[in-house]
Amino acid sequence: MPLLKYEQIAEDLRTRIAAGEFGPGELLPSGRDLADQWRVSRATVVKAYEVLRADGLVVARQGAGFTVVETPVARPAGGRRAGSSRVAGGAPYRRLGMPDRLVPPPHVADALGLAPGETALRRMRLVLLDDGSPGTVVTAWFPPDIADAAPRLALPGPIAEGTTHYVRRETGRSPAEGVDTTTVRLASNEEAHLLEVKQPAAVAVVLHTAYDQEHRPLVCEEGVTPSHVYENVDRYPMR
Repeated sequence: MPLLKYEQIAEDLRTRIAAGEFGPGELLPSGRDLADQWRVSRATVVKAYEVLRADGLVVARQGAGFTVVETPVARPAGGRRAGSSRVAGGAPYRRLGMPDRLVPPPHVADALGLAPGETALRRMRLVLLDDGSPGTVVTAWFPPDIADAAPRLALPGPIAEGTTHYVRRETGRSPAEGVDTTTVRLASNEEAHLLEVKQPAAVAVVLHTAYDQEHRPLVCEEGVTPSHVYENVDRYPMR
């Protein structure tokens, strides 16, 4: 299905931001300029910017327009339901180490459908709480076909438009189904160190796997959260 006009504008701006044309804190083109360039109404441009704001890529500045965010945010693993914005439940984060390729744990390899000994691309981040203390360690694993087709995943910096949009642009594949499994266990020594908790420490583990329309895995994320800060609230109708 072809993109609607406002989606085309949003995707063009994502690409330009990702390419470094507009850096953190920089002012983006005005609604009038974009409306003239794309031959659309100002309302269409505003809708495009609202998409980018929901994705956590831009912020509105009073009397100035829209600028690229200076502090990117990320979400813990899971909860990527259709209709939820990229920044819903998001928080500032720190990238951990360098992306690398290695054999993932058996449960991740199983979720990604990897053969024994097959490697995946690993990216790690530490999502922070409001006071700046550690909240969740998230390890994202990308199968080889995705990692090969989307080379920026192997670079250490954040991906401005988010990995989902970037992977879609590079591969044409988008998430169609997500599977979240939550378990409880004791933290490993490395996890306890990153989360700044004393051993033994209980942690909640959310394993999120995203699949495309053909049920091919796109990514498997494992989020590890200390028990004293983990909370899961589910609101739903009962009639």
